[in-house]
Amino acid sequence: MDAVMEVGNRGLHALLQLLLHPFYYVGILFIVLQYRRQIALERKLFSTRLHSLLSETWRTVLWGLIGGVFASVVMAAVGATLEPNAILVLWLISMVLLLIKVRFLCWAYAVGAIGILQAVTLGLAPLGNHAALSWIADALRHISMPALLALVAVLHLVEAIYVRRQGTRFGTPMFYESKRGKIVGGYHLQGFWPVTLFLLVPLQGAGNALPWTPLLGGDLWQSGWTIIGFPVMIGFAEMTMSRLPRDKVRISSNLLLLYAVALLAMAWLAALWPIFIVPACVLCILLHEAIIWYSRWDETARIPFFVHGSKGLKILGILPGSAAEELGLLVGETVHKVNGVPVRSKQELHQAMQSNSAFCKLEIINLAGESKFVKRAMFSGEHHQLGIILAPDQEALYYAKAAQPSIFAYLRSRVQGVPGKKPSSKSM
Repeated sequence: MDAVMEVGNRGLHALLQLLLHPFYYVGILFIVLQYRRQIALERKLFSTRLHSLLSETWRTVLWGLIGGVFASVVMAAVGATLEPNAILVLWLISMVLLLIKVRFLCWAYAVGAIGILQAVTLGLAPLGNHAALSWIADALRHISMPALLALVAVLHLVEAIYVRRQGTRFGTPMFYESKRGKIVGGYHLQGFWPVTLFLLVPLQGAGNALPWTPLLGGDLWQSGWTIIGFPVMIGFAEMTMSRLPRDKVRISSNLLLLYAVALLAMAWLAALWPIFIVPACVLCILLHEAIIWYSRWDETARIPFFVHGSKGLKILGILPGSAAEELGLLVGETVHKVNGVPVRSKQELHQAMQSNSAFCKLEIINLAGESKFVKRAMFSGEHHQLGIILAPDQEALYYAKAAQPSIFAYLRSRVQGVPGKKPSSKSM
């Protein structure tokens, strides 16, 4: 019981430390800005929003807390240690990398860069005349790279789980320009979580020995220990024009899981033989880039999925709480007939729906290629397309860029006006 009380007391102290950490609120602000941007894009493209800023933000923060506790328990069992200065260096490098590209906020890049910089500083003479540089060099020399690599592996394990379970929830239907220059439908899948970590740190003279024996460290935990709390941002960003969101999310989750296992193995090798530290740090970056490269290659090798065909109109999205959601319509299905009339364009869809203003019967071709029939009474004030978001046609006025390079371009991102058309505005 005394051991439980000691862990609880130090855990509460770490929680207070976390709540006072400025980077935690920087992460939450970034998430708010990301959702605000996402909702603005939805309003521009579809004249409505598919997500709620408040509900998505608090849900993301809550899951970040849960994921942080899980990752902290795993790290406590492993016994990998981190210096407080290592956390500060990690965040500083992450913020610098964020200015280059949004996806560089992932700690895989910061940890890989730290390992390479550590190898460089170990070969340099002391920088006595430069206080700031001396502090950074000293902090780099004392960082445990195997521990950082293990931390990144565990965080990507959490990320893989979250992507699999929640990835489609963050998806936003978009209009993109295909490789042939046509406007097609697609999905922007992106999510960030402010993970709250509570890591064990060995501390000489800080009380009793650790109540359990971690896998690593041995006698390191016998002279005292404490818990430090700090935030970590994890997240993913994918774009697909050729797959259903659920299929893209499943592939991404599997790749992240493989990456986490490979990185954990490299961390173990680096802990046993320090000569593997630099190769492990280089692979930490290269394997992460390989996941992104594979995703892009996969998209270019496949044809767009969200385009209208001879059988009808492709469903790109469903508005939450709409009649279409109530009828059980799914993303990727095709509207074949409305009130018995075949529909091949938005105009034909509207005319068919107006033929019976009180009732609507749909023939839908489902994802298996089979027909299903749904019907429903129509009520005043409902969405004119029952809440169905259709894939773009030749009348589309806007499309979104597939990627944004830096954090500034990311937050300023706009949908583009289609050349030759006259949209009301080219910015949001």
